[in-house]
Amino acid sequence: MKKRVKNSTFDSVELNQNTDIMNENNFSRRKFLGGAAVVGAAGAFGIGPLTSCSAGGSSQGGGSFDWQPREYVFPPLLDQVPDGPVLKAGVIGCGGRGSGAAVNFLEAGGSTVTVTALGDVFQDRIDSCREMIKNERGVEVPAENCFVGFDAFEKVIDSGVDIVILATPPKFRPEHFQAAVKARKHVFMEKPVAVDPAGIRQVLAAAKMADSQGLKVVTGTQRRHQHKYISVYKELANNAIGKISTAEVYWNQNQLWYRENDPTWSEMEWMIRDWVNWCWLSGDHIVEQHVHNIDVANWFFGKHPVKALGFGSRQRRKTGDQYDNFSVRYELDDGRQVLSMCRQINGCDNAVNEIFHGTKGKSFTAQGGTSTITDLNGNQLFAFEDHETSPYVQEHKDLITCIRQNIPFNEAEATANSVMTAIMGRVSAYTGKEVTWDEMMNSDLKLGPETFIMGNIGYIADAKVPVPGSEE
Repeated sequence: MKKRVKNSTFDSVELNQNTDIMNENNFSRRKFLGGAAVVGAAGAFGIGPLTSCSAGGSSQGGGSFDWQPREYVFPPLLDQVPDGPVLKAGVIGCGGRGSGAAVNFLEAGGSTVTVTALGDVFQDRIDSCREMIKNERGVEVPAENCFVGFDAFEKVIDSGVDIVILATPPKFRPEHFQAAVKARKHVFMEKPVAVDPAGIRQVLAAAKMADSQGLKVVTGTQRRHQHKYISVYKELANNAIGKISTAEVYWNQNQLWYRENDPTWSEMEWMIRDWVNWCWLSGDHIVEQHVHNIDVANWFFGKHPVKALGFGSRQRRKTGDQYDNFSVRYELDDGRQVLSMCRQINGCDNAVNEIFHGTKGKSFTAQGGTSTITDLNGNQLFAFEDHETSPYVQEHKDLITCIRQNIPFNEAEATANSVMTAIMGRVSAYTGKEVTWDEMMNSDLKLGPETFIMGNIGYIADAKVPVPGSEE
């Protein structure tokens, strides 16, 4: 069912009925999980139950889990990529992360890689990206290979590139990933890979297709490409702290960036330029940012949670319609728990790390600083501090290496599972109700407008900050 919303610039825009879910002050569990009995989860997309992908998929078994060494495909982690034909990349989404990813890719491959195409909805973003990669890496992208508009992704994919770098706001990721895979392109895509269950299922289907075509996919979860995280993982897998009982994962930091509205911008332009503050574009910061720590929990446990109960609120956020803090208790299928906490508020205690408690000790990991393992008395058993390539560069080295050496590597499913875990926590906090994995995988929730135009779509006036507990 669809409705039409009048647009001051265009005649009308079609919006999916599910858009209303995010635009009403009644954030009920029923509305978030509406249609769950009908969709049929991942099976409706012909991909069957969630199973392991080539790189770090989830183990779904229940019962005891004693951290015996098990199969996990680690990235190559070479200091220098192997020689080979020049690989051409196209960048879709030329903002700060897209420009940074382009520079990281060029640093990773040196003279054996190049960037030949750029796409974005804003010309100024393309211009700044072109300037950055020219100034920092000496690569000039031809003007005829720079594409502007919501269809720019198709033109970049069709421009003769070997690799597609996906770095738009996450809402657009599932469609762009699917298009790249259909065109048989290798992919680097930033996390999160989706903002809603509909997008997750689209990514899972495309991930299976990528596997069948031998494509390599890296997903911006750079901790999985970092020596100290992998070293701690191996220590835990070899029983360094015994059986893991619980975990704590944190991303508490100061206020994130935002963009005040410019009267010359349309509604759509402002939301996209301010995308980290709008749930339909970013997934809220539990999905957009905290997914890094949630992904470490899923990775180290070897499985994703099966339910979540959380809360959150909006205290000081300046723009958009989402929260600035979350606290979620996740539960695995064997009863073990993960405490998840994230916050973007100035003047508070900050922490970005993961702590795993076991029967013999505990581990501490963080992207910056030293990662450690201690026994139950606090005696340090293991310490690792990185003196290595930036993980933001290493993940591109690993992608290039896997392409040139034809090493099976596809992180899309594992990252989709972690993103869905974060979505499950967000929905629980928004509604005030416990939410299960199966409910989310079957949910027809789809955020945002169905059709994208650079105009005024009547979205902001109806947007409401979630108020939990209104009805079952």
